Amino acid sequence: MPEESPPPLTGVGLSSLVRSRWDILLVVAAGGALGSLGRWGIGQLLPWAADGFPWATFLENVTGALALGILMVLLLDVWPPRRYARPFLGVGLLGGYTTFSTYALEIRDLLAANRPVTAMTYLFLSLVAGLLAVWLGMGVMRLAVRSLRRGAEGAAG
Repeated sequence: MPEESPPPLTGVGLSSLVRSRWDILLVVAAGGALGSLGRWGIGQLLPWAADGFPWATFLENVTGALALGILMVLLLDVWPPRRYARPFLGVGLLGGYTTFSTYALEIRDLLAANRPVTAMTYLFLSLVAGLLAVWLGMGVMRLAVRSLRRGAEGAAG
C-alpha cells in the first residue's frame, strides 16, 4: 500500500486540514517531544558560553543529519510504507532533536561577543559537516542493505 500523500493546501482551510490529519499532527508532536528531550540532554552535558564553541548544537545537528541520511534509506528503500514512520521519525523526532534556530542564535551571540572567527567557523563547519553526515549516513546504510540482501540471497540459494 503506497504512502498516502497530504491533501493539497489550495482551497483547504487550516481547521479542515487539522481535522483530516489530526493523527499525523499527534505523531509529529510525540516525536518532536522526544527529540527535544534528547537535544536538551545533550545541552545539559555540553553547556555553552558565548566565548566558546557551541559543541552541543554542533553535535546535535551533525548527528541528526547522519540519522536523517540513514532514515531516508530505510524509509524509501527498505521498509514498507507506513503512515506514521516519516512524520514521527523524520519530522518529529529528528526535527525536535536538530535545531536551526539555536544554531542561528549562537552565531549571533558569537558575533555579539566579538568572536567573528569562531562564528564563521561554526557557521561553515556545521553546514559542511551536516551535508557530509547525510551523505555518509545514506552511503553506509545503502552498503549495509546491499550486503544484507546479498547474504540473504546466498543463504536462500
